[in-house]
Amino acid sequence: MKRSTNEEIACVLNISMRKIDRVKTRFVEEGIEVALNGKKGSRIYAKKVDGDFEAHLVAVSCSEPPEGFARWSLRLLADKVVELGYTDGISPEAVRRVLKKTKSILGLATKRMGNSTGAKR
Repeated sequence: MKRSTNEEIACVLNISMRKIDRVKTRFVEEGIEVALNGKKGSRIYAKKVDGDFEAHLVAVSCSEPPEGFARWSLRLLADKVVELGYTDGISPEAVRRVLKKTKSILGLATKRMGNSTGAKR
């Protein structure tokens, strides 16, 4: 059986020679599983959001926006929950994820409970 050269492998897989070298090195140093699938992230994040915080965030988002604003923005919500002392700090993106998750949960609950008027959707 003929062995393929790095050049042939690079051409067939449409990848660089450097990529082949990195995969081979990873295989030798860390094994086949890591070479094929990569490393699992080892960073551990402290969770800032819990159910209590989510409830406060939803309550704030349902309240009247600050004077001079027609509606809440993600940045305004993030600043407000920090100002109210619900968290030490949170990004607008984290606020978006919480509200998106909450919206999908509320939508699921509405589907399960059904429409109170009895009308079909």
